[in-house]
Amino acid sequence: MKRLQQRLDRVPEGSAVLFMVQVFATLGFAVLQSTLVLYATRRLGFSSDQAALMMGLFGAFNYGLHLFGGYLGGRFLSNRNLFVGGMVLQVLGCGAIAGGSLAGLYWGLAFFLTGSGLNVTCLNMMLTQRFAPEDDRREAAFLWNYAGMNVGFFVGFTVAGHYQLDEAYSTIFWFATIGNTGAIVLALLFWRTLADRDTPLSQRRGADFWGRFAIGVAVLAGLVPLLAWLLQHPSDTAIGMKALCYAVGLVLLVLTLRHPVAAEKRRMQAYLVLTLGSLVFWSLYQMAPNGLQMFAVGNVWMNVWGVPVAPQWVQNINTVVIVIGGPWLAAVFARWRARGWAVDIPMQFAASLALMGLGFLALPLGIHFADPATGRSDFVWLFLSYVLQSVGELLISPVGYAMIGRLAPRQYQGVMMGSWMLVTGLASLYAGDFSGMVAQPVDGSALTTNPQYATLFTQLAIGSLLTAVALWAMRPWLRRLIDREAPVQANTR
Repeated sequence: MKRLQQRLDRVPEGSAVLFMVQVFATLGFAVLQSTLVLYATRRLGFSSDQAALMMGLFGAFNYGLHLFGGYLGGRFLSNRNLFVGGMVLQVLGCGAIAGGSLAGLYWGLAFFLTGSGLNVTCLNMMLTQRFAPEDDRREAAFLWNYAGMNVGFFVGFTVAGHYQLDEAYSTIFWFATIGNTGAIVLALLFWRTLADRDTPLSQRRGADFWGRFAIGVAVLAGLVPLLAWLLQHPSDTAIGMKALCYAVGLVLLVLTLRHPVAAEKRRMQAYLVLTLGSLVFWSLYQMAPNGLQMFAVGNVWMNVWGVPVAPQWVQNINTVVIVIGGPWLAAVFARWRARGWAVDIPMQFAASLALMGLGFLALPLGIHFADPATGRSDFVWLFLSYVLQSVGELLISPVGYAMIGRLAPRQYQGVMMGSWMLVTGLASLYAGDFSGMVAQPVDGSALTTNPQYATLFTQLAIGSLLTAVALWAMRPWLRRLIDREAPVQANTR
C-alpha cells in the first residue's frame, strides 16, 4: 500500500484527471466515426458514394483543424478554455444529429467537427505542460493517455454497435451527447487543476488578454456556419481541400530544394518520400469506417458462433490489437536492436504498407470462398484483414510524429508537423473516393457487388504492396539521407 502511494505521489497533478477526461472525450468521436456512414445511408437515404464523400470530409475537417487548434490554444484561448468550449460544441453537434433531420446532420457535424478538430491538441498540450522538458515520466504519461483514448473508443464502438442492431440511431447519438458531457463535467470539477502553465496567453493581462479571448471566441463562432455551408457542397469542398493539400506539398518541395544546409536538406527529402508512403497507408486505413463498413454490412456474414456482430464492433479489433500489440512490438524491437539488428524508419514504413496490402488481399480471398448462394464471405476474412491493418498501424503511426522531430529543421518543425496532419486529412478524402466506387444495389445482394469489391480491393492491395517494395528498394538511399553525417555548410549568398 505504501509503495502504491509513493507511485501516486510521483504522478504530476492533473495527469490522472486528463486520463479520465480523455476516456469521456473520445466517446462522441468513436460513435460518429463508426456510425455516420450507416446513419446517412439507412436513415437519411444517402447513396453509398454520397455517404462515402461525407465520411471523407468528416476525417479531413477533423484532422485538418488539429493544427489550427494547436495555434489557437494557448495564444487566443487557453488550452483549458478551448477544450471545454470544443466539448460544448461537440455536445451540441451530437444533440442536433440525434434529432434525425438532414439539416440537423449538416449543422450537427459543423458543431461537432469544429469542437473535435480544435480541442484534440489541447489535451496533449495540457498534459505536456505538467512535465519539465527533462522529465522521463512524460513518455509513460502519454502512453496512459493513449490507453485512455482507446478505452473511450472501445466503449463508444461497443455501445454504438449494441444500438445499431436495432438501428436506434437517436439513442446512439444521445449516448455520445451524454459521454461528451461527462468530459465537460470532469474538466469543470478539476478546473484549477487543469489550468494552463506558461503559455503566451497566460502572460497577457487586462485588455490584451480579453482582446485575444474575444478573437478566439469569434473564431469558434465563425467556423460553425462556415463548416455547415461547406458540408452542404461536398464535391466542391473536397476539390478545394485537395487543392490546399497539394499547395502545401508544393511549398514543402520548394522549401526542401532551396534549403541551404546540406544535411538538413537530405533529411527533408527523406521526409517527403516517407510522407508519400504514409499517404498510401492512411488512404486505405481510413476505409475502415467507410467503404469497408459498407462491405461488411452487405457482403459478410456478421455472425460469430451464432452471435450477431454489429458493424461498429468490428472497429474494436483495431483497438484490441493496438492495446495488446503495442507493448509486445516495442519489446520485440528492443530485443532486435540489442542484438544489433537494424530496425529503422524506412523498414517500418515498408513493412506497414506490406501488411496493409496483405490485409486488403484477404478480402478478395474471402469473396472467392464466399457462400455461392448468398455471396457473403465468412467473418474470419474480415477479421484477418483488420488484424493485419492494425499491426501495420503500430509500425507507422507511433514513429510518424517522432520522425518529424528527427527530420525537420527547427524552423520548419511547425510546418512539417502540420503537413503530417494534413496528409491524414487528404487520405480521408481519398478513402472516401475509393469507398464510393462500388454502388450499392437496390436489392442489397452481395452477389451483385462482389466482383466490383474484389477488383477494387485487389487493385488497392497491389498499389500498397508496390509502394512497400519501392520503399524497401529505396531503403539504403533513405538511410543515407537520414543518418549520413556531413559538415553543416550554410549558403551565405
